[in-house]
Amino acid sequence: MPIEIAQSMGYLSVGLHVDPDDWQRPDANVIVDRAVDQVTNPNPDIRGHIILLHDSGGDRSQTVAALPKLIDKLRGMGYDFVAVSELAGLTHDQAMPPLPPRSYARLLSLPVFMTLNWISQFLTLLFILAICLGVARVLFLSAAGLGNRRAEARRRPPPLPDPPPLQTVLIPAHNEAKVIVGAVRHILASDYPNLEVIVIDDGSTDDTSELVKTHYADDARVKLLRIANGGKAAALNCGLGQARGQVVVAVDADTHFEQDAISKLVRWFVDPAVGAVAGNAKVGNRINMITRWQALEYVTSQNLERRAFAALGCITVVPGAIGAWKREALDQLGGFPLNTLAEDQDLTLGLLTAGYTVLYDSSAIGWTEAPDTVEGLVKQRFRWAFGTLQCLWKHRKVTLRPRYGTLGLIAVPQTWLFQFLLTVIAPLVDLALVWQIAAASLQILQHQDQYDPDSLQRVMVYYLVFLLVDLGSATLALMMERREKLKLAPLLVLQRFGYRQLMYWVVLKALFTAVIGPLVSWGKLDRKSTVKVTA
Repeated sequence: MPIEIAQSMGYLSVGLHVDPDDWQRPDANVIVDRAVDQVTNPNPDIRGHIILLHDSGGDRSQTVAALPKLIDKLRGMGYDFVAVSELAGLTHDQAMPPLPPRSYARLLSLPVFMTLNWISQFLTLLFILAICLGVARVLFLSAAGLGNRRAEARRRPPPLPDPPPLQTVLIPAHNEAKVIVGAVRHILASDYPNLEVIVIDDGSTDDTSELVKTHYADDARVKLLRIANGGKAAALNCGLGQARGQVVVAVDADTHFEQDAISKLVRWFVDPAVGAVAGNAKVGNRINMITRWQALEYVTSQNLERRAFAALGCITVVPGAIGAWKREALDQLGGFPLNTLAEDQDLTLGLLTAGYTVLYDSSAIGWTEAPDTVEGLVKQRFRWAFGTLQCLWKHRKVTLRPRYGTLGLIAVPQTWLFQFLLTVIAPLVDLALVWQIAAASLQILQHQDQYDPDSLQRVMVYYLVFLLVDLGSATLALMMERREKLKLAPLLVLQRFGYRQLMYWVVLKALFTAVIGPLVSWGKLDRKSTVKVTA
């Protein structure tokens, strides 16, 4: 029908007679032989021939090599080569009439098609760049993390002082009735002999305080503070004001410490240069796919990155779930910061810029309760992303400053690059992959002989290389961790489709929120007491 309409408008439709199927990219001599065979065995109704050859859509080197051979051979057989208009008995102006007056097609066509071409090239370059940077980062973190693991195996941790000094454990709690008793019980089961536990009830409206009183009223090691709701950092600072220990261990109320975790954290503070020690946070409620994905992420992303940065001396986050802080350093910095949502990261960066050392002890393990619903996960990760953005901006003077060493030259810039900049373009990378697959599938279904697999193959190769490197890194990270099973590794492939796209959206939401500038609350998660671990 389109051809019929065009003919009714005075247009002449031109077809082809000879098709050597050069789009399949056979050898140049095969292309020549196929064309000559069809020319020398013509339809008797045809006066002359049109040969179809492809000059785009991938590697056409065989077509280019075949063309002069084909021309020479056909000329040697007595054929002449003419323009289509001459073959049809038309003049050039008849075949290519000038544009009507006031036609803007000529002005518009070139910019439009060039712009589309530039966009296509830009997306392809963006895809390749993102994949290459991702692979480079994974390889770097794996190498540095492996170096840290080997150093960890060789080093001898310092012994605890004798007698062990008093250390303080702070547990901020807002509506933590479901988990607070278990959290305190695991702390009191610690093998460290000289502890005080301060539970700060941050304006709870449930039975948090009553449960602490009921279960631990007779235990002199446990102190309960009740304050008006002011957020986690304010609660920690309130507890800090009552703390008597030289080291302050901060614990989330949903986290269960292993029996030796506190001893392993506080032993490093015999070195006066140590300002904080990060513990090893693991997901303790692996009850569905969402929590299993987070368990994998904690090991293969967060803890692997922490290992790598520990090797470089620039850990950027001592996790709020399990971390120990030097009391003197906290007093020097004014306690836990109140003006960001990621007070643990903010304080860690503050310690590093103040000249303190931050360590990581992977053997000090705390089992935390991860969100088990999409809603809870988005709520938590938005707070993390927005808080990280706040911290990066607050400590922006560190970025690319040699005076801050690896923190300024590696840790902070890579956070900007990989957690935010590349996350912004990551949806375009995924879209490029989906587009290539969809376009190839459509062309195959339509039996288009011009379909060229090169572009799809190129994209798929880059993507598969990234997946294989990512999977290898995840396997290595799992092998470096204690008590982790390799059966989590295959979930990484599934995690690429769905979970990570959700994380992209969270980061984009955080960036958008930062741009428009509203206040963001700390965002309390609902506890379910689903962590299963023996003290």
